[in-house]
Amino acid sequence: MADGEKQVMVVGFDGSEHSVYALEWTLDRFMIPYGPDYPFKLLIVYARQATVSAVCIAGPGAAAADFLPVVEDDMQKAADRVLDNAKQICESKSVTDHVVLEVGKGDPRDALCEAVDKHHAAILVLGSHGYGAVKRLDVPTSLPECYMYM
Repeated sequence: MADGEKQVMVVGFDGSEHSVYALEWTLDRFMIPYGPDYPFKLLIVYARQATVSAVCIAGPGAAAADFLPVVEDDMQKAADRVLDNAKQICESKSVTDHVVLEVGKGDPRDALCEAVDKHHAAILVLGSHGYGAVKRLDVPTSLPECYMYM
C-alpha cells in the first residue's frame, strides 16, 4: 500500500436483514465518527450465482443457451437492486466518499475471499445470517483468516 492510501474494509452485502445490520454497524463505528476523513476505503461486495449455474437449472439442450443472455440480464438487475440498497444505506448516513460497490460471481465465500485478496483488504465484515457457532465454523480451511464474524 502506497503512502496516503487508505486501507480497504470489505463488507459482504446481500440485502438480508443481517447484511443490512453489518453494513450499518460498520458505517456507525468505522466511518461516521471520522467525518469526511474516513480511515478506510469501504468496499461493499454482493456475490451472485454464476449465470451458467442458473441456466443449468433450466435443463440440458441447445434451448438452455438461448436463456443465457436473459438470465445474465436478470441476475445483473437483481445485483444492481441489492447494491442500490447498500448505496442508499450509505447515503442515509451521509457516507458517500471512499465507498465502492462491487459484484462478485460464484459462491459468496469464494467471491468475498477473492475481493479481500484482490483489494488487499485489512478487514472483512459479514452478518451472521443467524447461524450458530457450529455453522459459522464451516469455512474454507485454505482462507480462514479472511473471515471476521460479528
